[in-house]
Amino acid sequence: MARVTVVFTGGTISTAFDPVAGGNVPTLDGAAILARTPGLDEIADVVAIDRGRTPASHFSLDQLLGIAAVLREALTDPSIDGAVVVQGTDTIEETAFCWDLVLDGAKPVVVTGAMRASDAPDFDGPANLRDAVRVAAAPAMRGAGIVVCLGGTIEPADDAVKLHASALDTFRSPNGGSLGRVGEDSVSLYRRRAARRQVATDHAAERVHLITATVAMDGSLVDAAVAAGADGLVVAATGAGNTDPRLLAAAVRAMEAGVTVAHATRCLAGRASGAYAFPGGGAEWVRAGAIPVGHLCAVKARVALALGLGAGLDREGLTALLADPVA
Repeated sequence: MARVTVVFTGGTISTAFDPVAGGNVPTLDGAAILARTPGLDEIADVVAIDRGRTPASHFSLDQLLGIAAVLREALTDPSIDGAVVVQGTDTIEETAFCWDLVLDGAKPVVVTGAMRASDAPDFDGPANLRDAVRVAAAPAMRGAGIVVCLGGTIEPADDAVKLHASALDTFRSPNGGSLGRVGEDSVSLYRRRAARRQVATDHAAERVHLITATVAMDGSLVDAAVAAGADGLVVAATGAGNTDPRLLAAAVRAMEAGVTVAHATRCLAGRASGAYAFPGGGAEWVRAGAIPVGHLCAVKARVALALGLGAGLDREGLTALLADPVA
C-alpha cells in the first residue's frame, strides 16, 4: 500500500460555526479531520504532519517556503510515495504555484481543502481529502508537479484559479483545462502537464505588489508603491495588455528607479501581448522594458516574481522564469 504524507495547515476544512464570534472559526486539528474522513486506510497509509490552523489569507511567502521545506524533507523518505497539503481555499492558486516553483521532485504533491465548514450538512472536506490522497498515491501522477484537487478534478498549479467564492467546484484551469478527475476508486488523466517553471530559492522578496489596471487609472498607485520601497511590481493590464498611458509612464519611472516591473493581463485566461501600439498599449509596455509573464494570471506572476527576486535572478533569469516554459 502507498504511503502519503498529509500536511495540515488549517482552512475552512478545520472550521466550525462559533455563535460568540458570529461565524466560522478554526476548530479542528489534523487528527480530528482524519477522524472525520473514513476510508482513507483503504487508499494509503497516511503520515500526518500538523502545522496548525492558519487561515489561507494569513500566509506569508516565508511561511509557504517553510511548508515547502517540510514537504521536501518528507518526500526524501523513500517510503513516502506522495504528499497532500490541506489548507484554506482562499489562496490555493498562489500557494500551490509557489510550491510548484520551488519543489523539483517527481513525487506528486496535491493541495486540497474544503468550501464548507465542518459542521455544514454538505461538508466537502472528507471527500476532498480522500480524493487528494488517492491522487498523491497514484503512480500515474509522478512527474506532474503540484496539483490542486477539490470537487473531483485535478488542476495544474500553474493554471488553477478559484472562479467562484463559494461553489464546491470552484477550481478550474482556464488556459489548458483539467489534468483529470478522481473517481471512487481510480484516477483518470486526460493529459500530461507541460513543462514547469522552476526556481531554486528559500527566500522571497517581501515587497512585490500587484496593481490592477482599471478605467481612468493614473499612475499614483505605482508611484506610491515605489516610494514605499517596492522590490517589484506586477501590473495586471486590461485585455491583451493595455492601460491608461499615465499608468505606463509611472511604470517607466519605476523601472528607471531600479524596480522590476512585470506585465500581465487582469483576465483569468490568455496573456498580455504586444498587439496594440497606441499610447499605453501592450507593445509600448514591452518596449519600455516590462517583463511579459506568458499565460500566468497576475496573482501567480506576483508569486513567481517575488521568488525570482528572492533568488537573486537578474533580468535575463526573471524573463526566463516568467515566460511560458518550453516543453
